[in-house]
Amino acid sequence: MFISGGENVYPAEIEGALAGHVEIAECAVVGVTDERWGEVGHLVMVAKPNVEIDIPKIAAYLEECLARYKIPRHFSVMTQLPRNGAGKLMKLELRAILTSKRLEP
Repeated sequence: MFISGGENVYPAEIEGALAGHVEIAECAVVGVTDERWGEVGHLVMVAKPNVEIDIPKIAAYLEECLARYKIPRHFSVMTQLPRNGAGKLMKLELRAILTSKRLEP
């Protein structure tokens, strides 16, 4: 969970809304620092084979099924999500990757 503008946001709810989406093989949401809201969501997606993810289309889809404050403010596409040896998603490492990318010029 992360807090955005005083509201609790549960990444699992956002990830669940995208489960089974035709373009997305897997996704993860992490909270990242934001000057105005404290934290906002960053959605990272992995495309299904031979599919290109249309980020504006994904954002519009989320607007239909989630409250506005739950919609991630940042979107990224990666070839794979970081996982440990047992296959568990490493959200702390993902957040570190995203934070370092945001700091790059």
